Amino acid sequence: MKKSLIVGLGNIGEKYSDTRHNIGFKILDYLAEQEALTFETKKLGDMATFKYKGRQMLLLKPNTYMNLSGKAVQYWLTKEKIALENLLIITDDLNLPFGTIRLKAKGSDGGHNGLKDIQDKLNTTKYSRFRFGISDNFNQGHQVDYVLGKWSAQENSALENRLKVALEAIKSFGTTGINNTMNNFNGK
Repeated sequence: MKKSLIVGLGNIGEKYSDTRHNIGFKILDYLAEQEALTFETKKLGDMATFKYKGRQMLLLKPNTYMNLSGKAVQYWLTKEKIALENLLIITDDLNLPFGTIRLKAKGSDGGHNGLKDIQDKLNTTKYSRFRFGISDNFNQGHQVDYVLGKWSAQENSALENRLKVALEAIKSFGTTGINNTMNNFNGK
């Protein structure tokens, strides 16, 4: 059975819950809720297993904090013998309008410290990433406050629909791979 590792980036702890930076956790929590999955605390993170169309997807929410995510990703890829092309990292992106989805098969860290650490630990930029737009609607010098801030009421009301699209993109990645998923979901 083909296995994928789907990693949602975020920070652990109540103070980070429902912040823009934790969209990776939020997307995986939404998937778990929709599919009646339960996360269990394992080494370096919370894990759940999702089976869809004969494929197995391991869902990981690292408990290493965002900037040290690479350690958890590397550990689970190795432990589960998952090929790099079956790794998908879900993260926030300030450079995309709210709710916009952009998938890529490789690329730079774009200044994102979580991606930077993953690249460092895996020693490559050739892994798939799923960027979820959080927009850049903040005053100069307030980026950290914005990223670690809670969703606005308007964003919260639109989030449910965007989470549904994200769930479909994850299912697509697990069954048809990154290229088809990029073609079907980028910009949606």
